[in-house]
Amino acid sequence: MARSSYQFTSESVSEGHPDKVCDRISDEIVDLVFREAKKVGMDMAQVRIACETLATTNRVVIAGEVRVPETLLKKDKDGKVLHDQAGAPIVNPSKFKSAARKAIRAIGYEQSGFHWKTCKIDVLLHGQSADIAQGVDEKGNKDVGAGDQGIMFGYASRETPELLPAPIYYAHKILEDLTIARKANHGPAGKLGPDAKSQVTVRYEDGKPVGVTQIVLSTQHLDESLTSADVRTIVEPIVRAALPEGWISDETVWHVNPTGKFVVGGPDGDAGLTGRKIIVDTYGGAAPHGGGAFSGKDPTKVDRSAAYAARYLAKNVVAAGLADRATIQLSYAIGVAKPLSIYVDLHGTGKVDEAKLEKALAEVMDLTPRGIRTHLDLNKPIYAKTSAYGHFGRKPGRDGSFSWEKTDLVRALKQAVV
Repeated sequence: MARSSYQFTSESVSEGHPDKVCDRISDEIVDLVFREAKKVGMDMAQVRIACETLATTNRVVIAGEVRVPETLLKKDKDGKVLHDQAGAPIVNPSKFKSAARKAIRAIGYEQSGFHWKTCKIDVLLHGQSADIAQGVDEKGNKDVGAGDQGIMFGYASRETPELLPAPIYYAHKILEDLTIARKANHGPAGKLGPDAKSQVTVRYEDGKPVGVTQIVLSTQHLDESLTSADVRTIVEPIVRAALPEGWISDETVWHVNPTGKFVVGGPDGDAGLTGRKIIVDTYGGAAPHGGGAFSGKDPTKVDRSAAYAARYLAKNVVAAGLADRATIQLSYAIGVAKPLSIYVDLHGTGKVDEAKLEKALAEVMDLTPRGIRTHLDLNKPIYAKTSAYGHFGRKPGRDGSFSWEKTDLVRALKQAVV
């Protein structure tokens, strides 16, 4: 039997965390490729990109495989695309470098060890492997296969209005609100830097979140004279406003910049890599993760698109009142279109049979890679904004972003399980 009274902790990191800087750059490049493809009339379904970024002191390295429109390729003086010795078109690094600099500038890095204008950027992107392409490209009416094997999980819980677990939701919210205040130069918050981490321990009674027992916040500050106590004075009002009324009590323990001074931050303080914060990106440890990262990947990569689909299905199951909690697993094989398996766990809260629901999910949504991309309209430049503060629990945008957070399958699900 599941415990009803316990404490659970989740962490988040800000957009200025070294790993998140890399996630942002990688996703800005995904968006760049989609925008350029649209400009020249390229079939958006043919875009392919798997972009990894490394960042350290005044250095950014961008690597990976791509299939991009001609506007992003090197050309000779006659306008012909240049090719390498293997016959692959050569990527022109200029627009990729520009996208990276704009991302770093938007985050707010203008420190001597990591500055958007002066950091060196290497672009080492190359063409997609023909061996991979043959398994994942669309051929006539044939369904496109998955870009790789893997397992993906989706989760939803009635703990917050966004149907996201409370610990990760509020860990994100604290940092997002802190970033908004920093960028707006709202009083003392303007003295803070882009790099920050949060951690929230939530107390549960009768299975429901009721308060916070521990708050951990480490944030970079630009004023070297600030002490940990000074930083707490700056951030405490923002933290309190981010959490539900009454959740912070006299017994709540605060740990604000517990190691002391935090002036050197971002990639200058610690190297960053794309895809190292996958638990932050999903459910904060409250649900399983398949292991694949999201950022830097076009939606033919089921690591990303099928994880979005699994969240979409789980959220709609809970929104439909079929359960209070839902975990959904999908599995794929490279080059194979249909999922190998669909698994549902309603954690003892279900109002319907789980096996019946598994069949219903396959009926209400085409879970092939092409079906997911079409249903959620994923062939768009919508990914940079996913790179910080979680891929889930966000408001769907008019531009098509966070479409997997919609609850427009509720009626179809209810009908399918009757």
